[in-house]
Amino acid sequence: MTQQKNPKRQRLIAMDHQYVAPAGRVSKFDLVVDHGLGAKIWDVDGNAYIDFLASASAVNVGHGNAKVVAAIHQQTDKLIHYISGYFYHGPAIKLAKRLALLAPGKTPKKVSFSTSGSEAAEAVVKFARSYTKRSVILTFQNSWHGTTLGAASLSAIDGNMHRDIGPLIPDIHHLPFPDPNKRFPGESITDFSSRYLKDFTDLFEHDIPADQVAAILIEPIQGDAGIIMPPNSYMQGLYQLCHENGILFCTDEINQGFGRSGKLWSIDHFNLEPDLMAVGKSLASGMPLSAIIGKAPIMDTLASPANATTTAANPICCAAALATIDELEALHLTERSDELGKFSKTQFLNLQKDFPVIKQVRMVGLNGGIEFEESQTKLVTDLCNYCFEHGLIIISTMDHILRFQPPLVITKDELTQGINIIREGLLKLT
Repeated sequence: MTQQKNPKRQRLIAMDHQYVAPAGRVSKFDLVVDHGLGAKIWDVDGNAYIDFLASASAVNVGHGNAKVVAAIHQQTDKLIHYISGYFYHGPAIKLAKRLALLAPGKTPKKVSFSTSGSEAAEAVVKFARSYTKRSVILTFQNSWHGTTLGAASLSAIDGNMHRDIGPLIPDIHHLPFPDPNKRFPGESITDFSSRYLKDFTDLFEHDIPADQVAAILIEPIQGDAGIIMPPNSYMQGLYQLCHENGILFCTDEINQGFGRSGKLWSIDHFNLEPDLMAVGKSLASGMPLSAIIGKAPIMDTLASPANATTTAANPICCAAALATIDELEALHLTERSDELGKFSKTQFLNLQKDFPVIKQVRMVGLNGGIEFEESQTKLVTDLCNYCFEHGLIIISTMDHILRFQPPLVITKDELTQGINIIREGLLKLT
């Protein structure tokens, strides 16, 4: 059903434009959210939408999850906040233990909390430099690690993240991400991986000695770049290269963690144990909480108060996170993500057969990049707008890729309805 324009929405957006700086929003379309439940949201004018975005993968257990809401209410009645940088409270201690035990691998882990994914990514830099006594951090092109100064320095997906704010954090360098779509004709996955790993050995030989590199930070699946997953042979080679050279192997699970990819962590697809791991977004169902989880000897090297802040480990956020993890486990949402991801991939592949303008369907769990030809940016923009006008929230990334990341509680019926709206849009626009 076509969504109706309404003066209430427009009045609020006009007020926003008057008082809110543009740097904090990547404008898509005129949605003013009022409330949500499960895999649906409603705007201030009462229009309902199926949600294929999940607040940028921040509400994996669904909008208005009853257990999470109850945990927030219960904690609010007890304590809203007291600084964890000086003292202790139960929710943070319980959550730290839970995360340490959930992290990949058997090495003892410790946790340090912050409030945003950007802070967690920056913490990787602090802990890695403190432990190794080296300065250089290597990360990848088309990465998104956040927008605070250090996290923006780590990121390399949009020039506006760096424009006019320099100098950036020094000794951060970006290498090409191993996108399998960039294989040469006839090139095997093994040869492709070797070619991209050679970027590191060439760098170490000609530019930055390996013994100056503190860490390599990678998204095991690049989210904002369009759900790009490197080959297993590359990840295994990168892990070996790190440990042969005393370089910490660090991962960013902020977008891809907590069941999004059909595994609890996206690095689990490669059966590797990171030295440091940044988490956020769905950790507390979108509440402002993030963390770095790392091997205990590494986490013990950074001295107090180097990663302490006033609002980190807020008890309400920690209570929400504990309930979120409970729901992930009780509802088997990681397994559900894998199952519904396969169902969704079949639906999108059927769409691709009817609309060859779709170049590729990538799906890892309920986590997809539906890629169109790069020349079709207008079509993708128009399609997203059509979907919005007909009751579906889906946005583009990289200008020509549909970003598909619904709440993991979405039903098959809701998935089918949403994909049918995309089909109807393509019929109208192509």
